[in-house]
Amino acid sequence: MPSIRRQSFKPYLFIAPALLLFVTFSVYPFFLLTATSFLNWDGIFPKNPFETPPAYLQQFVGLQNYVEVFRSDGVFWTSFWQAGYVTLLALLFQNALALLLAIAVNRKLPGAAVYRTIFFLPPILSEIVVGLIWFWIYDGNFGIFNELLTRMGLGAWTRPWLADPRTALTAVAIIHMWKGFGWGFVMFLAGLQTIPEQLYEAARVDGANAWYRFRHITLPLLMPVCVVVSILTILGTMQIFALIIATTGGGPGYHTEVPITRIFQSMLGSSRFGYACAQGIVFGLILLTFSLIQMRFQKRAA
Repeated sequence: MPSIRRQSFKPYLFIAPALLLFVTFSVYPFFLLTATSFLNWDGIFPKNPFETPPAYLQQFVGLQNYVEVFRSDGVFWTSFWQAGYVTLLALLFQNALALLLAIAVNRKLPGAAVYRTIFFLPPILSEIVVGLIWFWIYDGNFGIFNELLTRMGLGAWTRPWLADPRTALTAVAIIHMWKGFGWGFVMFLAGLQTIPEQLYEAARVDGANAWYRFRHITLPLLMPVCVVVSILTILGTMQIFALIIATTGGGPGYHTEVPITRIFQSMLGSSRFGYACAQGIVFGLILLTFSLIQMRFQKRAA
């Protein structure tokens, strides 16, 4: 009997390290974040929290932080629309480019392995490094982009792309799409390689052209991959942060502010840790809602 108990206890020993890490770095911080969202806290602990707890409990404000998020913080919700704009561009253009390149590389072309490596290089680069490089490219005085426009006779189009409120957000979106299309490319390419070649051969025998084969063979069989790529694109783009910090810092004004940078400013710029935690909870719930909706679409597509 004791040996049976020991045998049944062994699986728990194997998962204990992973479970301990999960509780320490995920569960505990989540509950701490939730508890802090009900406080008006500047991030500074009392010198001796065990000596005068009532002074610390006076910072409890209940749902006031959440009420402020929904009623008073217009910049926070503006940052959502701006992140949504970048996400829409990524869904339309970044994923379309990734799919087209995947279809091209999937054909038996010379040097296909080289192209796969090149297309996957941008996603593995540091966002800070990519942001600084593109910051120099977009520079209004010495940037390569403005120099190319001038040489092409389009000098009237030159401008400080990241400092102009009319172009800053789109310029950041282009950087993000350039850096992120490689992930979709790899996933689309993997999905294309699972489609049997016999289907295309049968379609060619029946006289189907390239568009017909794409519409009636490639796209339906690739739809589950498209849904997964769309989910990852939305979640990744809505959480864009380092690229914004490296290029615009959320400016000019609030024209490139996104939810993560807004939370960051509330926490470190205004020392309102409790309010920043409330913003983070609201942001997380919205992303969770998007994920659940897309998961339902994924089940229908499958």
